[in-house]
Amino acid sequence: MKVKIVIEFKIRIQSKLGKLEIKHKRKQITTEAKGLTDIVFVFEVHQPHRLRKNYFWENRLFKRLRKEELFNYYFDHELDREIFERACKKCYFPSNQILLDLIDKHKREKKQVKVSFSISGTFLEQCEMFNKDLLESFKQLAETGCVEFLSQTYYHSLASLYPEREEFIEQIKMHKQAVRDLLGYTPRIFENTELIYNNAIAKTAEELGFIGIFTEGTEKILHEKSPNYLYKPKGCKKIKVLLRNYKLTDDVGFRFSARWWSEWPLTADKYASWLAATPGDCINIFPDYETFGEHHWPETGVHEFLRHLPREILKWWHLRMATPSEVIEKYEAVGEIDVPELGGTVSWADLERDASCWLGNTFQWAYHTSVRRLEPIVKESEDKDFLRMWRYFQTSDHLYYMFTAGGAPGEVHSYFSYFSTPADAYVTAQAAIFDFENRLRLATATANEPFLFYKGVGEENYTGVMAWSLKGFIKALQKVEIKSIEFHNSRGDLEKWAEHSLHDKVLAEKFREIRLSKLKGQALRKALAAAAKERFDKLSRQLRAATEYF
Repeated sequence: MKVKIVIEFKIRIQSKLGKLEIKHKRKQITTEAKGLTDIVFVFEVHQPHRLRKNYFWENRLFKRLRKEELFNYYFDHELDREIFERACKKCYFPSNQILLDLIDKHKREKKQVKVSFSISGTFLEQCEMFNKDLLESFKQLAETGCVEFLSQTYYHSLASLYPEREEFIEQIKMHKQAVRDLLGYTPRIFENTELIYNNAIAKTAEELGFIGIFTEGTEKILHEKSPNYLYKPKGCKKIKVLLRNYKLTDDVGFRFSARWWSEWPLTADKYASWLAATPGDCINIFPDYETFGEHHWPETGVHEFLRHLPREILKWWHLRMATPSEVIEKYEAVGEIDVPELGGTVSWADLERDASCWLGNTFQWAYHTSVRRLEPIVKESEDKDFLRMWRYFQTSDHLYYMFTAGGAPGEVHSYFSYFSTPADAYVTAQAAIFDFENRLRLATATANEPFLFYKGVGEENYTGVMAWSLKGFIKALQKVEIKSIEFHNSRGDLEKWAEHSLHDKVLAEKFREIRLSKLKGQALRKALAAAAKERFDKLSRQLRAATEYF
């Protein structure tokens, strides 16, 4: 009865004091839960489409073929299959089965086994290409209700580092839809490629509706704070940052089978005791999934470690296993993380934990620039095949293989690379993207230089609208303001571009006739668009006839 009186008294006080009483109650709840720590396991699952080795040295450039043959022309389908099937046998199937068994064993207990995955779009493609049973295995994990799937860029790319956000956002949406369609799960947490992160990336993730984003718990952004808590990104209001505990992750990912390590052999009970002794709200362990059977072979005991680890963790009264979304909803951010876009970007790669893993030398920058500058041409083409091919060239692994620094990071890069040297990786990738660019320009009748739409003389009058091809020019005419069209028409800029950049004298003459007709306003827009479309349709028919093989 006394309990009832106390409760009623508190309710009456709350009605008078409002927020003050609510804050007090929340503080009590937080204090009671302070001793508990959530262990969050996330596994990165990715396989790229690998470029054909020795593409340049075997003189494979500029062969005449159909567009539908391009994928197998650039990418080594058989090598991808070989590596995928090996990983299936050694890692994916046995590890998935271990997790399914563990989840089933503990599903009726108060403390359950929970894990998460971040699976790239190209990996999901390879599941469909090479082994649909593996995709079914991941679906079974999704159906347990104890497994969360994260979102990332579909092509595991560096699109987040492009000056414009459009491609980055498109790839995130593609990946989210693929996870929905293939696994029946809608991601709520975002993990950018290899944990690449800065304030702008976090802001984009928040605008897309994600409640959390992962990055590396590196000292350069923590400044002596712990990675085992949630933080708020600078400039964001709702989204929270989860930080990978890289030291505890690397104990498994890199050092598990290292006999030189003072802690070898690493056992499940020993590792669980380290987790138990680590303070914080949540400890995020985020290794490559291939750790379990591929990077550390089954003979090392890594699967037995995975099988026994959850039981050893759950023995500790204050440890629980949780998904990232559960952690986000359970804990408040304890501080702010400020990672400037310019010069501050971090990742989980190498000792530097920045973007130099992919953009640290001339090889990498040259290839990255060659790929990125094709974006406006590819998208103006509105050709799904060209767009898909261009995105395969964006996969970060191509740049990873070009890493030239030595030491321990160099050894890691060499381990993952199927090329003899970084120079071979660069020559192959650069030759392939040049070959692709040549075909793209031929098929789309691309101009030598883009047409930039201005409203008057001076940079301050640039409209932000440009066109690289005749097709893109037609679209630009439909959206750019009349003032800009009239400005260029009066100066003869349109006919000059057609003649000297498109090298199309027929179109140039038509534009000249329209200029001399003194048309204005919407009549001018319609006349120019009609002339451009008529010419484009004729060129398209000629191109289709001439480029069945191109």
